Amino acid sequence: MTTTPSTVSAPLSGRRAQAARNDEAILAAARAVYLDNPDAPISAVAERAGVGISALYRRFPSKEELLRKLCADGLAAYIDAVRGALDSLSEGTDAWEALTGFFRSAVDAGSASLTTRLAGTFAPSEDLYRAATLADELNQQLVERVRAAGVIRRDVEVADLGLILEQIAAVRIGDEGRTNQLRHRYLTLMLDGLRPAATTELPGPPPAPAELAARWQV
Repeated sequence: MTTTPSTVSAPLSGRRAQAARNDEAILAAARAVYLDNPDAPISAVAERAGVGISALYRRFPSKEELLRKLCADGLAAYIDAVRGALDSLSEGTDAWEALTGFFRSAVDAGSASLTTRLAGTFAPSEDLYRAATLADELNQQLVERVRAAGVIRRDVEVADLGLILEQIAAVRIGDEGRTNQLRHRYLTLMLDGLRPAATTELPGPPPAPAELAARWQV
């Protein structure tokens, strides 16, 4: 009788499982700490995560490395949201439903919160710049497709999407549940302004790429 290799992953060893739990705790703590205060010391993250400072430094040698990881994770979640919208369009989903689904997913992911709080506090890596470029390309595809479907006003540009999300991310009232509820409330109000039936012309041009990039200069 022949056997084939198992495709089931072996469980993590005790040490590796603990390291994975530490990573998860550190990143959750860092997100909470730096969204509240980008200038907080890295020791505040260790304290909130309940890990020793040496354990934190083994995983993230500096505060900048930790901030880069947070932003990389946020960008990855954002890219997943845009790709999800594009995939749903390809599957025949109504264009307006796909667009609003993207916005809701992006708000839930909270990636714009990181942009508004951490921009300019560390030097982005080349990997982050590449991810940002990919996100911009996917955004362009999404805007072109929903514009072609006639579900958004003609003067909306790609850069407008990001700043809408940043405005929503600025809402922080009460606990996490209340904040999320209010963000979706104001997102719904803003989405109505994207519809082609809107009659008031938008004042001024959308932000230029150079204006957005300047915020990340340290």
